[in-house]
Amino acid sequence: MPRIHGMYSVLMSIGHTLLGLLESGPRHGYDLKRAFDETFGHDRPLHYGQVYSTMSRLLKNGLVEVDGIEAGGGPERKRYAITDAGITDVEQWLATPQKPEEYLQSALYTKVVLALLTHRDAADILDTQRSEHLRSMRILTDRKRKGDLADQLICDHALFHLEADLRWLELTAARLDKLREAVAR
Repeated sequence: MPRIHGMYSVLMSIGHTLLGLLESGPRHGYDLKRAFDETFGHDRPLHYGQVYSTMSRLLKNGLVEVDGIEAGGGPERKRYAITDAGITDVEQWLATPQKPEEYLQSALYTKVVLALLTHRDAADILDTQRSEHLRSMRILTDRKRKGDLADQLICDHALFHLEADLRWLELTAARLDKLREAVAR
């Protein structure tokens, strides 16, 4: 199975992802966590509690069923299987376009405006942020160069977003005097 590491969007549904992983066959919660972490969670692995609370919700909603229970030295181990309703739910989720992130509530924008409102040097904030973006881009570029196809794709996605941020930083720096005047009014 290909690995799709890091930059795991909080907008991605963990429930749908676990359902999708169950389509290949029934699994225990431990196995689901391991498959998730190997495929999607390299930079942000799931916690066991998150897996089991999600599976409990999916079970309650009829999207999975308990396919078997094994007794062992510890707590009982439930094996989960996806239901027909679960398969339909995954199909609908996959077919629904993801809403583009518009970044209209950017923390960086807020910092620049607050710096201007409080008579601090917004140019320093932009310069510091530019350096941090460039540092992140170097790390991602190195990871992309060494990674498999899945790593290359997810790194490209992140790099394109960082490039857009850099363009915004440059544009904002060029307009800083006008922004300062607008904020002062």
